[in-house]
Amino acid sequence: MKKLFFLAIFAIGATMASHAQTISPNALGLRFGGGNGFGAEVSYQRALGDNNRLELDLGWRNDSNRYDAVKLVGLYQWVWNIEGGFNWYAGIGAGVGSVDYDNDRFDNRDDEVFILAAGNIGIEYNFDIPLLISLDFRPEFGFGDDDVYDAFSPDIALGLRYQF
Repeated sequence: MKKLFFLAIFAIGATMASHAQTISPNALGLRFGGGNGFGAEVSYQRALGDNNRLELDLGWRNDSNRYDAVKLVGLYQWVWNIEGGFNWYAGIGAGVGSVDYDNDRFDNRDDEVFILAAGNIGIEYNFDIPLLISLDFRPEFGFGDDDVYDAFSPDIALGLRYQF
């Protein structure tokens, strides 16, 4: 019984210690991905506690012969320390976007608005200098009538952010 009691105390202590790390109050940078062709996104992270944060990403896409598109995604993330500066994180979120078609190529097609639901999982390294590098996977499910963003879109991205 004593062994079980000490094992439970150890497990609770290890769990509390794993949540004791702090994340940077703010991080601003770029997220380089390829989900549905949106490419680079301006990314901002804001800490909401010791182990959770809000991430906002603004992406744009310019297909010079067909359309221009922009999307804004917001994610709530939980962050867990692996060891030292390594963390892993997971989150959920949603977004909205707009597609502006080139009417010369699409026979006066109406501009479109879409919404999306997203998940997020990734790993990051927090350097001793104010640099955060991350690699994540974000599956997005778009809902809209456009050809650009109306279905499942997997997005794998590399993030580089300045922490302050």
